[in-house]
Formats: sequence, C-alpha cells, structure tokens
Amino acid sequence: MTKRRQSHRSRPKARVRADGTMASGPRRRPAETGPEAGQGRASYIAAGAGASSPKKASAAVKDQMPSTMGTRPDFAAIFASSGFRRSLWLLGAGFVLLLLSQGLPHDYGFLELGALFTFSVYDLALAMLGLSLGVAMVETRREFGWIIGVFLGVLVAMLSFFDTIFGLILSSPLGEVLYLIAPAAVIATGLSLWLVGPWRRWAVMVAAGLVAFSFSLFVGLDDLGVGLVDFASGTVMSALWLVLAPGLMLRHFRGPWLVIPSRIVGSWLIVIGVIVLVSLYMPLPVNAPSLPDPSQPDGGAIELLVPEDGSAPTLNGEVLDLGEPSDAGDPGDPAPDTSLDPPLDPSPELPPRP
Repeated sequence: MTKRRQSHRSRPKARVRADGTMASGPRRRPAETGPEAGQGRASYIAAGAGASSPKKASAAVKDQMPSTMGTRPDFAAIFASSGFRRSLWLLGAGFVLLLLSQGLPHDYGFLELGALFTFSVYDLALAMLGLSLGVAMVETRREFGWIIGVFLGVLVAMLSFFDTIFGLILSSPLGEVLYLIAPAAVIATGLSLWLVGPWRRWAVMVAAGLVAFSFSLFVGLDDLGVGLVDFASGTVMSALWLVLAPGLMLRHFRGPWLVIPSRIVGSWLIVIGVIVLVSLYMPLPVNAPSLPDPSQPDGGAIELLVPEDGSAPTLNGEVLDLGEPSDAGDPGDPAPDTSLDPPLDPSPELPPRP
C-alpha cells in the first residue's frame, strides 16, 4: 500500500500551456489555431517589421492581414480607426467643394473648369470609380502605390508632351481608331474587376494606363493650342481624387464581401463601354430636303412660278399659301381721310417789328 502511494506520488505531473497544449507535446503554430490564425500571423509580421518603429509595424500588420474569411467586417473597429476617418475626410471634402462650386454663383477659373471637366467625360469618370474599387482590393500597399503611380504617370506625361505625342499618334495606325480608345478603356476596367489573384492586379494596372491615356486625349484636344496649366492641373487633381479617395475608404472593408460588388460594377462598366462603342456607329438624323425623283416630269426638278399680277406663286403647279402679311394692313380697309386736317406751315411769318 505504501509502495503504491509512493509510486503514484513520484509520477511527474503534466503541465498545460496557455494555448491548451501539453508541455510534453509539440506547440501549435499560430496558423493552426483556428480563428486566432490571423492574430498569430499578425504578430510575426509585426516582429519582422522592426521593433524600433511601432507605427511601421502596425501599418504592416493592417496591410498584410486581410479581414477574416467567412465573417462580416468589424464595423466598430473600422469606424474607430484613424485611417478610415482620414479617408472619409478626403472623400467628403471633394463632395463639399463640388457642391459649393455648383451652388454658389461666382466666376469660374481655369483650375475649377478643369476639375469640372473630368466629370463631363462620364464614361471615363465611371471607369475611374471602377479603378478605385480595383485598387481597394489589392493585398499590399506597394501594389496600391504601383497602380496609382501608373495612372498618374501616364496622365502627367501625356499632358506635359501632348503636342509631340499626339503628332506621333496621328502618324501611326492608332490615329485612325482613336474613337475606340475610350470604350476599350472602360471595358478593360470592367473585365479587370472580374479577375482574381495576381491576374486582377496586373489587369487593373493595365486598365489604369488605358484610362489615363484616353482621358489625356480628351483633355489635350479640349485644350489644344492653348496649353493652360491651370486647366490641366484641375483635371489631374479631380481624376486623382476619383481614383484615390474611394479606394482608400473601401480598402478598410476589403475581403470576400467585396468580390460580388466588384463583379457587379465590372458588369456595368462592360455594358457602358459596349453602349458607347455601338453609339459611335449609329447614323445621326440629317434634316435635308429630299432628292429629285427621276421618275417625275423634268427629272423631278423644282419649278417656282411667281405671277406678275401679284397673285399667289405656284410650286410645281400647286398654289403656295403664303398667309396674310403680319405688318401690312387689310387691303379692303379704306385709307384714312386727311383732307380735313389743317396744313402745317413749316415757316410761319413773324409780325413786322415796329
């Protein structure tokens, strides 16, 4: 009895770790802890970012760590973050300036006219909103910066050397199909939102270049020969705001729930691009007189006859109804009798001076 108790007391006790595993067993990795997998991965990313810069570490965690798959976003945490408030402030500031510009009567400057010109090219403005959704779904900030850099770089380069570049375009085969560039840019943006993975990243980058190239043609041709820096600067700022402001705000909600909205927006852009493309080939109505009919006498020539007696003229034998003149009196009315009126003496005689 004593030996049995002694052997039982001498048995080593099993220690339990904080994560629920036994001390004698292997420690589970952060990727294997179920819902806490993202937190463990975030801790490793933060440690690799460098302990000397807490801001960089937290930014790396937020950038590399997407939202949890299969769950809804934590709206309370998103609304409380400073990054979301800054992006919301940038988005709201643009809308406030636009409302003030349209609501207050004032003289428009070239900078303001350039900013408003971006919204007049509605198909490319919608394509820029599609690009903002595409950049919001990329995984890293580097990819986000590359897409914005391609868009801004193509736009600034085209507007800076527009005369030279446009001359080269006209001398190339591309000059004969310039009307196809804008619909192609809108359709390419819509198709890029349907792709997944790295294909979507590269497709959004190509679409950003096409949209910037097409929009620069609209701006350059509208400002051709004038070269107003204020007008071009306004167009660049408003175009960059259309891509950057919604993308920064939607980036806080990136996750699987953005896949379906992105494909819906992509489908709309494809349809809009096709409609714009088809409308370019629709014949415009022309209000012109009909051509002479060869089957008619004299080959369908028009014969206008104006009688000398003052009667109504005829056109191909048909009397033209000219109506009553508006400023002439009725010929049946008698003329006013002015015989009883005393004559006016234009030079009255003065009495002789005494």
